[in-house]
Amino acid sequence: MAYKILIINPGSTSTKIGVYEDENPVIVETLRHSAEEIDAYATIYDQFQFRKDVILSVLKEKNFDVTTLDAVVGRGGMLKPMAGGTYEVNEAMLEDLKVGVQGQHASNLGGIIANEIAKEIGKKAFIVDPVVVDELEAVARLSGVPELPRKSKFHALNQKAVAKRYAKEHGKAYEDVNIIVVHMGGGVSVGAHKNGQVVDVNNALDGDGPFSPERSGGVPSGDLIKMCFSGKYTEDEVYKKIVGKGGFVAYLNTNDARDVLKLAEEGNKEAQLVFDSFIYQVSKAIGEFSVVLKGKVEAIVLTGGIAYGPKVTAAITSNVDWIAPVVVYPGEDELLALTQGTIRVLNGEETAKEYK
Repeated sequence: MAYKILIINPGSTSTKIGVYEDENPVIVETLRHSAEEIDAYATIYDQFQFRKDVILSVLKEKNFDVTTLDAVVGRGGMLKPMAGGTYEVNEAMLEDLKVGVQGQHASNLGGIIANEIAKEIGKKAFIVDPVVVDELEAVARLSGVPELPRKSKFHALNQKAVAKRYAKEHGKAYEDVNIIVVHMGGGVSVGAHKNGQVVDVNNALDGDGPFSPERSGGVPSGDLIKMCFSGKYTEDEVYKKIVGKGGFVAYLNTNDARDVLKLAEEGNKEAQLVFDSFIYQVSKAIGEFSVVLKGKVEAIVLTGGIAYGPKVTAAITSNVDWIAPVVVYPGEDELLALTQGTIRVLNGEETAKEYK
């Protein structure tokens, strides 16, 4: 029996949707929303009915009967810290998504919309591996400042998906492998996957770790404090220097790694230095996380959009392949990852977890 699943992945100005039969896409659409449409709503939750109506309208145009669905899955949002896995949407989750218990983000709408559509057809709604997946070991939480514990906020959906893909392709269970996964997109997250848990990872959402196309990475603490109290910047302006306008954007005014490479190839020395430093920082982070796994690293997996670049992956590989073999899974197929997480529950491979 092929399971038919609707996937909903809301972004700030678009909503990606898909209908899959098992792992095969039947419908894939990116529904774009104008600034005027989004600005008409005071909060992200206020956009709920608008986005839901757009989704159902497109499915109707495609002559797709939603009553034939077996389940609906949404991108998980800024919930409380939670273990990885597939969760059935419940009232506690809906309330935390509505209020934004860890912040307002468009992905908060994923579980809400999925639940409403599923409820109308008598099916279950799920979310899979949201950004707040937290499986850190106790020693990884201490930062040196008790008021500032280290947090786990990263590309959990893709990291978990490619880690499980690696395990499956090598005839193993995810719980039986020790690997390092490096997601390289607008932000970079490096995670140590140990026996089915991400026991340490940089907080990529807030710019921790290596610098990236849009994030500063770790910066000198003393100088950052002086900047904050210089009177030259607001809190929002400082935050944007770390997240959004850091990294490639700060140095070269682009968030596209391909632009950086092109400039470097044309002889731009600053672009070459930025590229080399990016490779250096990512490679150094991999070395750091190999210590977390006590050197027992089965593989290093490179993923995310930047992993499409052979010069990037080759440069990192030449630095770290002495630690473990390097495997490249380029891109970030979020719709498929959400589908796979749901199928594992529907076919009994996994049990849906309860959000509390």
